[in-house]
Amino acid sequence: MASIPKSLGDYAVLPVQLPQPQSIAHLPPATHFLYVRRNAPKIATADDDRSLFIANAPVDSTEEHFRALFGSLVGPGRFESISFEEERRRQRKQAAGGDDFDDDSESDFEGFDTAAPRRAASLSDLQSRKRKREGGDKEDREESRRSAMNALRQQSQLPATWPQSLRRSGGTAVALFADAKSVEIVLKAVAKLHKASAQQYPAWPSASLGAPWLAGHNRMNYPNREDLRESVDAFFALFNQQEAEAAELARRLRNVPDEDGFVTVTRGTTGGASRGGAARQQEAALARAKQLAKQERQRQDMTNFYRFQLRERKKEEQLELQRKFQEDRKRVAAMREKRGKFKPEA
Repeated sequence: MASIPKSLGDYAVLPVQLPQPQSIAHLPPATHFLYVRRNAPKIATADDDRSLFIANAPVDSTEEHFRALFGSLVGPGRFESISFEEERRRQRKQAAGGDDFDDDSESDFEGFDTAAPRRAASLSDLQSRKRKREGGDKEDREESRRSAMNALRQQSQLPATWPQSLRRSGGTAVALFADAKSVEIVLKAVAKLHKASAQQYPAWPSASLGAPWLAGHNRMNYPNREDLRESVDAFFALFNQQEAEAAELARRLRNVPDEDGFVTVTRGTTGGASRGGAARQQEAALARAKQLAKQERQRQDMTNFYRFQLRERKKEEQLELQRKFQEDRKRVAAMREKRGKFKPEA
């Protein structure tokens, strides 16, 4: 068996033994490697001296798993909490107002409101920007409305279909300990593990994956019909409410200029032969006329674009002049002949 390196760069290698399923109990247990170092973020915080940065966290990691792992290494009472990569990214987005985007992350739709229609979302964003400029005189009513919407949104969520959500493979986490001395003790305990045999590596707590995890998924794929009906009803109630609010907001914003003097362009109602329909027909006819004029200008511009086209045009003009000259000669000859035969009466 190849020797395990004690460190990789700034990271100390922490080997752990994964639980062995009963189906392959005759095989040696698998070893998973965690990589730990002192936490040194780009923006320093007050807890950096008592925290560890952990890389290559297992996909089923939870706070209880790491609490049991570090408890087996250095004893209970030193580990406080842990924040995983997804949680830190969510906190950064909330701190940045929801505009932060991590290029290394996968698509994250946790903050996306799937029940919000596109028109309602755009108009709500416009209304929020105008409310910030106008002041906070309607904050109380808006806060109560937002609370009701959040309650309805939570009720509209479909039942979960997995017993436990998995994390991204090779994810990171930041473990917080009681003090800086606890971090030193953990790093020393990790260094001592490489002097022991593989049988003495700390064991990862009981796995939540495997056959029980899939069996739980199979059971949760068939939720109670009443719970499912309530979620669907709440979803459509939220959808219809947001659509109604968007229509009302569009009606109020149609002819109301903002503080800069601009009027928000919104989609009007369609009512047969209404003003909106007639205006749209006139705009379509005008756009069609502009398109035809543009095509005619392009055709004229391309008429004498090449040299051979100029030669052909000059040749055609010369032939046309020759034809007209011959016609004029014939006309003059006919007039002369007619004049010569004229004999006035005596």
